[in-house]
This record gives sequence, C-alpha cells and structure tokens, in this order.
Amino acid sequence: MVHCRFGSGRNPVPGKVHRMSPRRRIGHVLLALTTVCGVVTAASPANAATTPTLEFANPQSQALYGTAYTAALDNLLRINTLAYDPRHNRSGLQDPSVGFVRAGGGYQQPWTRDASINSWNATSLLSPALAENTLWAVVDKDASGALRVQQDDQQWDQVVWVTASWHHYLVTGDQEFLGDAYRTARNTLTIRENATSAGFNSTYGLFTGASFFNDGIAGYPAPPADATESVSTGSMPWPGIASGMYLSTNEVYYAAYVNAANMAERLGQAQEAAAQRAKAAALKAAINRHFWNPATGLYDYQLLANGTRGAYQEGTGLAFALLFDIASPAQARSILANARSMTWGMPDTYPHWDRYSEAQPGRHNAIVWPLVQGLWAKAAARQGDQAKFAAETARLAKLANNNSGFWEIYNGTTGVVDGGYQRLGDTVKFHWGSEPDQTWSATALLDMVHTGLFGLRHTTAGLSFAPTLPAGWGDVTLRNLRYRDADLTIRLRGAGTTIRSVTVDGRPSRAEIPATLQGAHTVEITLTGATAGDRDGDGTADAQDRCADTAGTVSGCPAPARLEAEDARNSGGVKTNVNHTGYSGRAFLDGLWAQGATSSFTLHRSSSASGTGAITVRYANAHGDARTMTLSVDGRAVRQVSFPKVSDSWDAWGTVTFDGVPVSGRDPVVTLSYGAGDTGAINLDWIGYSGP
Repeated sequence: MVHCRFGSGRNPVPGKVHRMSPRRRIGHVLLALTTVCGVVTAASPANAATTPTLEFANPQSQALYGTAYTAALDNLLRINTLAYDPRHNRSGLQDPSVGFVRAGGGYQQPWTRDASINSWNATSLLSPALAENTLWAVVDKDASGALRVQQDDQQWDQVVWVTASWHHYLVTGDQEFLGDAYRTARNTLTIRENATSAGFNSTYGLFTGASFFNDGIAGYPAPPADATESVSTGSMPWPGIASGMYLSTNEVYYAAYVNAANMAERLGQAQEAAAQRAKAAALKAAINRHFWNPATGLYDYQLLANGTRGAYQEGTGLAFALLFDIASPAQARSILANARSMTWGMPDTYPHWDRYSEAQPGRHNAIVWPLVQGLWAKAAARQGDQAKFAAETARLAKLANNNSGFWEIYNGTTGVVDGGYQRLGDTVKFHWGSEPDQTWSATALLDMVHTGLFGLRHTTAGLSFAPTLPAGWGDVTLRNLRYRDADLTIRLRGAGTTIRSVTVDGRPSRAEIPATLQGAHTVEITLTGATAGDRDGDGTADAQDRCADTAGTVSGCPAPARLEAEDARNSGGVKTNVNHTGYSGRAFLDGLWAQGATSSFTLHRSSSASGTGAITVRYANAHGDARTMTLSVDGRAVRQVSFPKVSDSWDAWGTVTFDGVPVSGRDPVVTLSYGAGDTGAINLDWIGYSGP
C-alpha cells in the first residue's frame, strides 16, 4: 500500500498491479499521442484537450488574471498530467491510451477527492477523456465485480465523486459513462449508509465522521481535539470526530443523493430516482435543523454526538451550502454578509483554535487553501456577489503570480507559502511544508474564470451563460474553448451580472447554446454595468480604476516609487518568504537561485512619455562576492547589473541604483532575471523607479 502523510489532505491508494481490461469508446481513439517528460497529451475528435486563451482589453487585468490562467492551464494539462498507469485501472474502465491527473507536485496519485474536485473544476471541460480516466482511476470493484469508489479509511472523499461524475456527464453527454457512473454511485452510497464507522446516525439524520476537507486534527477545535493533539495527527482516530457530524460532509452526501437521482432519471429509472431524492430531502432538512445558527447568521461547523454544537466557520461548508442550494435565499444573503475572510482568502476553518495563532496557524485551521478559495468564489458568483467573487479571484491570481505558480497552502495573513502547523508523532506543532504545483489550486483558478467570470452552466440541454464581470476588469475574450463538438469564442463586454444582449455569430440569441452545436462559433455577451464600488479602497471607483483589485495612487495603481518585491510577478521558483528579518512589507523574495528565475514589476506611470529613469533595488547578499542579474524592460534586455555583497548575514539589506533605464508607455514592465552568464542568488525586498 502507498499511504499518504497524515494531515496532508491526501488519500492512500493501493499500489497493486491489476490485470488491464480496457474499454475503448468512439471519440476516444487517439489521433495523436505525444509523451514529453512523462506527460501525455492526447488529441481525439470530440474529447480532445484544448488550451483556451484568455484576453483582457485592460493590460492590468491581463497581467494579473491572464498570467495566472495560462499558468493554471500549464499546471493541469502539462505538469500534472501523467501517462496511463495500469495500477490505477482497478475499475477496468480506463483507456490505456490516455493518461490521468495526479494530485500535485508532491503527490503522484489520483486520490479520490483530488480527482473529483479537479474534474469538476476544469478537467471535464478542458480534456474530457483525461477527466474520465482520472475519475475511473479512483474506482475499483468488490468481490462480486460491482463498481464502487475505492474504499479506504477516508470516507469523506468517496461521495464527492458522484457530483463530479454527474458534472462530467453534463459536459460530455456520454451515456455509456453515465450508466457505469450511476452503478458506482448507487453502490458507494449503499456502502456508506451501512457503514459501522463514519456511517449514518439515525438519531440526528446525519452522517458521522470527519469533515470533507479536514483529514488532519489541526482542522478541529478542542473538543473533540485536545491542546496537545495527543491521540493522532489524523482526524478519524479521535472518537469525538469519528462519531461527530460535520457540515461539509453532510452537504456532499446531500449533493451525492441529488446527483444520483439525476443520473437515475436520465437512465429512465424513475423509482430509484425518487428514492434518492427522498433521502436528499431528509438530509437537507436535517442539515438546516442541526447546523443553521441564527445567532451567527451562518451554519455551524460541527455537531458532536452528545449534541454539543460548534459555532465555528468552515469555508467549504459555507460554499457548499450556497452551491448545492441547501441555504434558502435569506440564509444565502446572511452567509455572504457574515462569513469572515482573511487577508489572502477564505480560510479552511476559523477562527484560530486556542492551540494555534497568527504566528503558528494550524494546517487545517485559519489558513488559506486555494481549493477552498475556488469553491467560495464559485459560490459568490452563483449568488451574484460580484465584489466577493472579484476579491477571491484576485487573491488567488496574486498568490500564484507572486510565488511561481500554484502551491498547496498559503498563510492567510501574509500570503507567504506556508504549510501550517500540526502535531507530528511526539512533536507538537510541527511546521509542515506546502507542496508546489498543486493541481486543485490551479483548477480552482480555472473554475473561477469558467464558472465565475464567464458563468458557464452545463445542463442536459446544453451550455448556458451567467457571467460575473467585475467593474474595472475590462472587456474579456475566451478563445478556443471546446464544448462537445463546438469550438467557442466567448466575448464579454461591459461589467456586472445583468445581461443586456447576446449574439451568436452576430445574430441575437438567448444566453445559451444547444448541446448539438457543431463547429466554430462566437458568443458575444454585453452586460448592463456593475454597481458602483471601490473594492480596493483607494478612492478610485472600480470602473475608472486601472488596478481595481490593488490599492494605489496612480489611476488606482501602486506608485512606481516603491514596489514591494513580493507583489511582483515571479516565476522560475521565486517565491515569498519570511525566514529572515529586516525586510519591508509582508515578506521578501527568495528563489533567485537558478537560471530562469525572474521577478517582474509593472511601473504604473502617470504619463506615457519615453525617456530614461533610475531603478533602485533593496536586496540581501551574504555571499563573498558581488552577484549579477539581467535587467530587462518590456522583455528587452538592457544590461547585466551587479549587486555587491551587503553583509555576512542574510538579515542585512542594502540598496543599489541603476541609472539610464529606458522606459516608454504608461505601464512598462521591469524584470530582474537570472539569465545566462549571471550569478544570481540574492534576496529581493523592493524596487523603486524615478524618472519620466
């Protein structure tokens, strides 16, 4: 068995090699197959992977959201797509000519929860064959050959597969997949209903066991935990958690029943559909009876077996309440009004448990996982809350751009890459790492764009649109999006959530296209305008703010005289850190240690006049010699620049100024990079520009 580390948010996956029993489908026959560095990319007629492009008219939006979107596509379709592995074909339903999506840079397996969330977020839309293989990779068979989601000690993962699979059917219309998926869903729900551990509590009408996201004890208050986390690093060995009931877990069960009923209806099994809907209705009533808290205006996080309620905030639980229509319209408004976000996003659970703090946040406590951010942003967009959707999307885009891609976990206050604290063996408050190239962090951003910004809604009849275009982002176009047999270009104009007009290929239309549409088509949607606001609080209205989600004084953008390095667009391994003292702002940058590392700063100027200016850099260099990097403007190398030794300590900082730097346009981009012939290996704190 290959097991996960406790507290990592991962499922153990059996490693035994099983006999392959591949089933090929029309449309899955490959036209091309290319393997690069262990990554499979495949093309097939209706199920080909596509790489859309996102184009904003506003250059600031393009730099922020367009850059993050491109990186997210690369994360999903290249970095984290692996070649077919027969060990993961225990269902016998995978196509061996197609790969699967792993959980991330530090996790090679397609764990159930990750496979489901990533398919739901993005993979089913962008690469249906890849999503299908990934969904089947976490399904096996019982002794009689009946399909079921793989059985392990993490029950909270299993039933979210049902929601992901129904979504996959809506995207693809694959009836054969639907039949197998329903059998898998029905069998899995039966197993869970009859489980002796983490099963159904008939007294409360709720399912017991750990919450959907918190497989580590850091995600729970005391009780059921204790101050020293003495029982286990995992959650289920704790009796209070195993017998307790948690908001998000019961919500994913509710969604599973609803979507199992949808599957049964689509397959013509009306009686089974009615039975599933009855279970869903009873569970929804129990959730609202036992978890809704009028005093806080939110759903509680936990209900212990003795009836003790925990009035804490759970990010995924609140998001699911909105996404699955568990909350009434009045409850939804209350959730949006009362839910607490941290500086860098919606936290996992909140507030800090007594055993954690701002200085040492818990791994599953008041800390930011992009998975949770993505669900919250999706929920806010579904509720028409433009400001909350915009804020959460901006936060994740910045976290990705500031840290060379999508990491697993970030500090909710500083935005620094941070795995949080949790017990490990006999060590209390062990500081965990945060893994790079986390797939569901990237698919969260993709879903923010597809489901939130463009408002894509998949139905049995086709694809509809309910966009949320925040004021200040500017007009935007999504090109080369494949939906079944159609290649779509989707353009949004204006701002807001209310549609003024829609055209398809220039002809007036409703905000939808049929599932039978074929060929290339252009959908143009004009929105009526957004409610006036000032999201970043800098005194410039969103509609006139060139940087609507970043406070500043130059047309709403940060003044170029002082730009913190941690806010730059960083790539090639450059990321935020706080493990030295003396820096300004919220962090400094490290990772400029190898060729290809770059840090780029947009100078927002009040004029577009061409000329030369001076760049001042505050940096740390504790090497024995001066270090060099390449200074570029708008992608053109200006010259190699030198950073003299500052001190023998990395806690000491110095400045150096480079004169005669040519700039033009209102928003020139200055880049410091570790290029060929450079020695790099410095830390950056800030840069400043003076000149025209």
